[in-house]
Amino acid sequence: MGEITAIDHIGVAVRDLEAAAVAFRALGLAGGQVEVLEAQQVRLAFFQIGQSRLELLEPLAADSPVGRFLASRGEGVHHLAFRVGDVALALERAVAAGLQPVDRVPREGAGGARVAFLHPKGLHGVLVEFCERAEGD
Repeated sequence: MGEITAIDHIGVAVRDLEAAAVAFRALGLAGGQVEVLEAQQVRLAFFQIGQSRLELLEPLAADSPVGRFLASRGEGVHHLAFRVGDVALALERAVAAGLQPVDRVPREGAGGARVAFLHPKGLHGVLVEFCERAEGD
C-alpha cells in the first residue's frame, strides 16, 4: 500500500497565481479553482492533465517555504508528487532507505489529501511529496 502508483501532480512555484493560471489555460488545461492552505502559507490551483495534475503555488508570505524557494530559485518546478495508497507507510519506507523527511508524520494537504515531503538532498535536488487521496479523487 505504500508503493508509488502514479505521478499525482507537479508543483510549480509562481509569483502571480492569476497570471500563471491564464497562461496555462491558454494551453487548453482545465481547472484552476483557487484554494488557500494557511498551514503551508500558499494559494494554489490545480489543473487536470489526464490522470495527473499541475499545481500552481503562490506564497502568502515571503518567508514561507514557497516564498523562500522563489527568492532563491525563481519561478519553476517546485516539487514532484507521487500518489501512494498509504502515505505513512511510504514515508516509513523512505526513511528506512536512508532518505531525509521534511515531514516526520503525514499532514493535511490540498483537497484533503494526506501528504508528506522528502528533502531534496537525498533525491538529487528534487523535493518529493507523497500524496494519499481518498478513492475517486
